[in-house]
Amino acid sequence: MTYRAPVSDISFCLDHIVGFDRLQAAPTFEDATSDVVQAILTEAGRICEEVIAPLNRGGDLTPARLENGVVRTSPGFADGYKAIADAGFLAISAGQDHGGMGLPLTVTTAVNEMIGSACLSLELNPLMTQGQIEALEHHASDEIKDLYLPKLTTGEWCGTMNLTEPQAGSDVGALSSKAEPNGDGTYAVSGQKIYISWGDHDMAENIVHLVLARLPGAPKGTKGISLFLVPKKIPDENGNPGVANTLSVVSLEHKLGLHGSPTCVMQYDGAQGWLIGEENKGMAAMFTMMNNARLGVGVQGLSIAEAAYQHALAFAQERKQGRSPVEDGTGTILDHADVRRMLIEMKAEVFAARAMALDLAVALDLARTGDTDAAARAAFLTPITKTYGTEMGIKLANIGIQVHGGMGVIEETGAAQFARDVRVTAIYEGTNGIQAMDLVGRKLMDGGAAAFALLDEIEAAGDPAVNAVAQELRKTTTHLLGLDMNDRFGGAVPYLMAFARVLGAHYHAKAAATGDKTRQSLAKFYLSRLLPEAHGLLAQAQCGADGLYDLSADELAA
Repeated sequence: MTYRAPVSDISFCLDHIVGFDRLQAAPTFEDATSDVVQAILTEAGRICEEVIAPLNRGGDLTPARLENGVVRTSPGFADGYKAIADAGFLAISAGQDHGGMGLPLTVTTAVNEMIGSACLSLELNPLMTQGQIEALEHHASDEIKDLYLPKLTTGEWCGTMNLTEPQAGSDVGALSSKAEPNGDGTYAVSGQKIYISWGDHDMAENIVHLVLARLPGAPKGTKGISLFLVPKKIPDENGNPGVANTLSVVSLEHKLGLHGSPTCVMQYDGAQGWLIGEENKGMAAMFTMMNNARLGVGVQGLSIAEAAYQHALAFAQERKQGRSPVEDGTGTILDHADVRRMLIEMKAEVFAARAMALDLAVALDLARTGDTDAAARAAFLTPITKTYGTEMGIKLANIGIQVHGGMGVIEETGAAQFARDVRVTAIYEGTNGIQAMDLVGRKLMDGGAAAFALLDEIEAAGDPAVNAVAQELRKTTTHLLGLDMNDRFGGAVPYLMAFARVLGAHYHAKAAATGDKTRQSLAKFYLSRLLPEAHGLLAQAQCGADGLYDLSADELAA
């Protein structure tokens, strides 16, 4: 596959859909001029096309491996990582005080989309480091910031996030890793962590782990968790990687996909660490990293959706099969109505997912300027964006296989790799079911204010087809507010997906309003063929938990 970076499509969303100009008008982001942003997107597109995309297949066929206690990365990955780091893409949104560009997260989000489409296994690495940079900027001491942030922003050092343990998955509060004070301001961190993306590798001088652990006497559950910075190599007096810390890679997971991304089981044996933030406030510090990571994972789904679409379209443009039903057509399967349906659906879903991700990114950036309404919008959009982006990645990867027909399940075509690589995105950084529960639980604790504000905006745009469904969504939101929590949970996933459908229709209607014929045709398809799915989803949402417990555990097993 020859990947084409969708720079013009991203620019269209920034200029016409999500209001990027509002960020450019804010003093916080005065350096984010159109020329600067376009230059970054163009260079990112070039690097993704020429350097990163050629690595994708090799990473799948030649996975990362554990060799004598050190993880060796897939061929070419080190060069690809160096190209990303040298271009400054790790530091786009990092603070200027420590070598970053100080540009909006929205720009980082757009660049990460292209890197993920080119090679998702590799993109996971900078995503982790970017999240760690933000967590340290918000919660670390000045001494830690001065030592670690310059190295992380240049990519000389890489960052990871260590939450999960064998007995503590989504229930983070069940973790048992411990940290004992050493008496000199440092801590001895011990425990085992699993599912650590890029927990070790040979692409950087040092790897910096953020590890959740408990101090002696800490309260049970999430209220007793603290966050510690634990480097692979302890910096010496000059700030260079020094002696090895007492941590190790136990093994690498053998995964469905993302073979080029080493997923490590990490062991900490009294490893020297430094407290980040306050004692027992580790979850708040880690959530600084996790919330943006949820946007990042939604974008990973979008990345695969775009790549799968391009791959399927290229195949359809060349494959000849069956008599063409279209006079003076292409002579390929592109002439068949059902193939056209699948490809247009893929293109329409990609646009909606991209617009949603950039909308959330702009809201997060506006929140950094002190805009409280934007902060509420961002909080509400986060679970929707993570879930919709990843579900569309999975869906479009499967549609891409279908477009390929029998060749779709033959590994040499590369179509199946997209499906394998994207599947985990619906699970990590909070499963999509948990995202939906968060939406109808925490995110409706404001009495629906954020939800209704979004619906007010959608209805004010005035598209009749969109507004008819938006009004139904408004009624369902009010209905959910009157239910107990388990009934909300019972309809949470369909409610979230219905909200996503309405948002997608809103973005498409805005695009059509620009007068562009291609955008109008795409909007017509989405509004007539995909938006109606919201009716059935909302009907499910209103059922709550009714019927979900009618079968006993024994009856389910019968």
